[in-house]
Amino acid sequence: MANFNLQDYETVDQRIQRFYNDNKSGRIEAHLIDKDGDIGKTRWVMRAEVYRSSDPDARPTGVGHAYEVDGAGMANKQAALENCETSAVGRALANAGYSGSKRVTREEMLKVRRGETPGRVAAATTLDELTAIFNELKAEGTHDEFRGLLSARRKEIEGGK
Repeated sequence: MANFNLQDYETVDQRIQRFYNDNKSGRIEAHLIDKDGDIGKTRWVMRAEVYRSSDPDARPTGVGHAYEVDGAGMANKQAALENCETSAVGRALANAGYSGSKRVTREEMLKVRRGETPGRVAAATTLDELTAIFNELKAEGTHDEFRGLLSARRKEIEGGK
């Protein structure tokens, strides 16, 4: 597993809260700029803009883009568009100076974790290894996403005894 602690990263929601605390009349706008593909395989592209004021003529302080694909990863099976919007907003806030000590957000680091977990589960050869993976995921709050995968691998390991 990659060597990082998700607790060290700010969520997009935390960045949004900081932004609005600092900019009472600020606004965040997100726009769908492209959508392509069949249902279940749609590629979404979003652009988010951060404004420090409500002035309609103001230029954005930060702009961010993101894309996601339906079904690409556990979280995108049902929420690719929402994840895309969140990522674009997080990037726009980072570009406006709301990135804390780490530029990437907790949500972006979770994508990394989600991408590597299936391989780790498949490589586990003992129940102890599988339990250790489960405990790491549980500590991060992502264990429910992988419950089926972990259960299937557990049955495989137990069946091989």
